[in-house]
Amino acid sequence: MSRTRQHRGARAHLAGEAAEEIVARHYENRGYTVAERRWRGPGGEIDLILRGPEELVFVEVKHSATSANAALRITPRQAERIYASAGQYLENEPKGQLTPVRFDAALVDGTGAVEIIENAIGFD
Repeated sequence: MSRTRQHRGARAHLAGEAAEEIVARHYENRGYTVAERRWRGPGGEIDLILRGPEELVFVEVKHSATSANAALRITPRQAERIYASAGQYLENEPKGQLTPVRFDAALVDGTGAVEIIENAIGFD
């Protein structure tokens, strides 16, 4: 792998972590508690898992120059992996699969502005 490609990859990784931190603070300001960051199960990774007063929220964070570009980066295959991972995570919750959940997309643009789309990740 070329150094330029490695540098871009490292920069993208750091930008992703910064976006996740911005989104976590956004949810915390709304009364949520961060339960997990970058939780990884056999099905894949979930960027943020938050505890709200009535539900768990699984969040996919996307960072791009614009929110519209960020939204386009959530693929159906990725949504399937998020659902599979969430199911695995719920195995350790007291109510298991009966735990109320929500799947959000958090879009962070190049200026750091956050757009939360509640219930954004789902199947048609």
